[in-house]
Amino acid sequence: MAIQLNVERFANLRTPFYYYDTNILRQTLDAINTETKKHDNYFVHYAVKANANLKVLKVINEAGLGIDCVSGGEIEQVLKAGFPADKIVFAGVGKSDWEIELGLDKGIFCFNVESIPELEVINEIAASKGKVATVCFRINPNVGAHTHANITTGLAENKFGIDMQDMEKVIRLAQGMKNVQFKGLHFHIGSQILEMDDFIALANRINELQDKLEAAGVHIEIINVGGGLGVDYDNPQGNPIPNFKDYFAVYDKYLKLRPGQTVHFELGRAVVAQCGALITKVNYVKENAIKKFAIVDAGFTDLIRPALYDAHHRIINLSSSEAEETYDVVGPICESSDTFDKGIRLPKTHRGDLIALLSAGAYGEIMASSYNCRRLPEGYTSDELL
Repeated sequence: MAIQLNVERFANLRTPFYYYDTNILRQTLDAINTETKKHDNYFVHYAVKANANLKVLKVINEAGLGIDCVSGGEIEQVLKAGFPADKIVFAGVGKSDWEIELGLDKGIFCFNVESIPELEVINEIAASKGKVATVCFRINPNVGAHTHANITTGLAENKFGIDMQDMEKVIRLAQGMKNVQFKGLHFHIGSQILEMDDFIALANRINELQDKLEAAGVHIEIINVGGGLGVDYDNPQGNPIPNFKDYFAVYDKYLKLRPGQTVHFELGRAVVAQCGALITKVNYVKENAIKKFAIVDAGFTDLIRPALYDAHHRIINLSSSEAEETYDVVGPICESSDTFDKGIRLPKTHRGDLIALLSAGAYGEIMASSYNCRRLPEGYTSDELL
């Protein structure tokens, strides 16, 4: 089932706004649960940085997923949505003291620690509260991913994680601390990954690291492989559900687990991207000697991915069925980068037409800004617009 976009249903809503088809979201969550239920030691934490809309979070919570947070604000938001604290993992390279305190006070599942200084601060804060913090160490596996340079995270040159050669030293340091309890290893190599070979390479690297630790007498309870599974931005209506079957099968086949180990996943984009669309209205159709512009009322303040990552979103005209013409679809922001796509074919477009930018459920609404003193876009679900 493709995302359902109803022009009549949108008629009285101020544009631009985000629309989330909860039928697609629930089908996506069902697909995840179908695959993970084949393994009683697989646990999925939704990466809330992809979309923190409260109504979307509540649907995800209903499906039983855990949560991956990267800020104190995200922890507060998911608790508001009803997620239990003991399903929250807290990642991030620069956790502030108040965020660590919040995680300890709420009793989250674990901290994914990215450096020795962070470990020392967590131990110190936990000691001041008379608590013991559960920690996993994020290891930088130096595994490349076939994705945009700005969203690769697993190379030695990236800011994330602890170097592999320091792994055992950090674990021994944690084992000597009274207020942290070391549980496992965390990895994440990037985002919008469509080639399963990248995940195979990660699994093989984890196997190497586990062998090394096992030889040193170190037992690992938790293996967190992060997320990164991509979606089909070119044909979202034909492929609304990501390839979860092959994704989880990679780890089942290639990851060599020890008895009693659990595997944790942190999927974000793959959960919410295809259920969301940015709905915008055409303000003007402008033509010069070279091209035609469809000037819409959404800008990169509402969806920054095309300007930031050269990202592609399928664009459709919901109002017109006339013969196609070629347009640049652009926004009102006073920056040349405020362009959603160039030279695309759309039905003949008029002032007032509604335009949908598909696959916008991830890193859309959550990254919106008020640059140019613009209003933040609203977010609506299909449940509330019946």
